Amino acid sequence: MMNISTIYTLCLVAAVCCGEACSSCPVLECWFVQEKTGRGGGLAAATTLEKSLLHIQTDPHPAESQQAPPDIHPDRVYLITDPAGTLCHRSLNPPRGSVEKPQCEINPFLPQPSTLKWASPLTDSASSPIYLQADWFSTALQGLSGQLAVSTITRAPTATKEHRVVLSVTTTTVSVQSRLGGPVLLDCGLWADPSSPLSGSGFAVEWRYQFRGDGRLVLAYDGKTDRLADVQEEGATLDYEGLHQRGNASLILREAKVRHSGLYICTVYLPYLVAQVTMELQVVEPPSLSIHPSPLPLAVPGQSFTVQCEASGFAPLALELSWEFKGTDGKSRPLGSGSLTGHRQAWDGTYSQSTRLELDSAELDLGRGGEVTCVAVHLGGTRRASVTLNVIGFSSPSIEDSMAMVGVALVLYGLIKFVSWTVTSSGSDEAGQREKKDK
Repeated sequence: MMNISTIYTLCLVAAVCCGEACSSCPVLECWFVQEKTGRGGGLAAATTLEKSLLHIQTDPHPAESQQAPPDIHPDRVYLITDPAGTLCHRSLNPPRGSVEKPQCEINPFLPQPSTLKWASPLTDSASSPIYLQADWFSTALQGLSGQLAVSTITRAPTATKEHRVVLSVTTTTVSVQSRLGGPVLLDCGLWADPSSPLSGSGFAVEWRYQFRGDGRLVLAYDGKTDRLADVQEEGATLDYEGLHQRGNASLILREAKVRHSGLYICTVYLPYLVAQVTMELQVVEPPSLSIHPSPLPLAVPGQSFTVQCEASGFAPLALELSWEFKGTDGKSRPLGSGSLTGHRQAWDGTYSQSTRLELDSAELDLGRGGEVTCVAVHLGGTRRASVTLNVIGFSSPSIEDSMAMVGVALVLYGLIKFVSWTVTSSGSDEAGQREKKDK
């Protein structure tokens, strides 16, 4: 198997730091979070928050004297060297004066071996390397507009503030929407510092799923022994060649299902180190609408009947159903939501819901009829279905109808006159012939 320090040399430098993304490195405002031990036994540890400042660079330059802002203690100003340039992404470097800023949190980190079956082979040795005797931090960042999420593990010689990124895990798919049945790619990239002795002992990748308190292992891979965990979700896989060559740990779901909606966690293990990023997947399928009966029966003034609209095959659950009526004058008006039924779930996890509307041509002032429309507003888009309503025998005909009736009357009058003239003429001829015979 290839040495990990060689494998990751190009990892994420091309994927994350390209073009404008790495044109400049930011000074990041962070919250330094740590637990403060209680004074007495049995007291819960309190969490302290302190503002901190991270000066990012890609090359290890000597630290320059940086004047800390008045609200930040000088001990909380750090210099971070990131050879991969991940922390120089444009989403972490907003324009000067921008109100929106990246989210950043930094915590002390304690390197320790993992007990998980697919990560424990990374630390077969019972002794910890001297390399671990240093100050370690874990940093979690999220870029503007959810473009990027990053988790890094940094190391600094003890009692110094010059850190170097040893491990970084990133995702550019912080929030993903997918149509039902389509393939899904959840991005996860990893980078390990080739100069670190920990990068030459293998790695492990784990994907987990969480939704409303329930969780499950989707896939776990031991890169050191090239083995998958016994538990693997059907239809989930990795690009193993891309993982070893480019650090591409992205999860591939061949066919999106409703049950795939939820939170996904990509965790990467190096010996004694672990970093993870989270992302949300939402499988969205708009509803299909059908109206019954269709077409609607002819109606007379004062008659009432029921029309039903069914929305089916949609996900997620939230849906708004309503009715509209558009008269022959072209004007539309709402008819309300009707009588809604409860949601029903199909075998594939999608939902259906119906609404019934009582139509009274007189009470609702439907005039001579028009178009009845069922409207469904859903995360996947707005859908409409329409049927035509014809009201016959309406007491106040329109001008067009009146002109048509006059025209029909004139035609009938002319036809009657023509028949009358024909009959009269025929009778006169017969009388004349009889008169001639008598003579």
